[in-house]
Amino acid sequence: MATLQLNIISAEKNLFSGEVVSIIIPGTSGKFGVYPNHAALISSMQKGEIVYTLPDGKSETVEVNGGIAEVNRNEATICVM
Repeated sequence: MATLQLNIISAEKNLFSGEVVSIIIPGTSGKFGVYPNHAALISSMQKGEIVYTLPDGKSETVEVNGGIAEVNRNEATICVM
């Protein structure tokens, strides 16, 4: 199964770092999905939930008040507020 590296960070700490198979991000223009080999992008985020699925099929959620998401070369870095 293909994966991508996800890093979710805040000013205070690293909230998550690991391999995932998908990510749902609350972009300011609406929710969008990120999957392995996704095109590069940068997006602002609104208040909502980041939902990511681990390789074992388990989904996890992180509540955010906004932030910035960057996807490039099978790595997603999300800076949250």
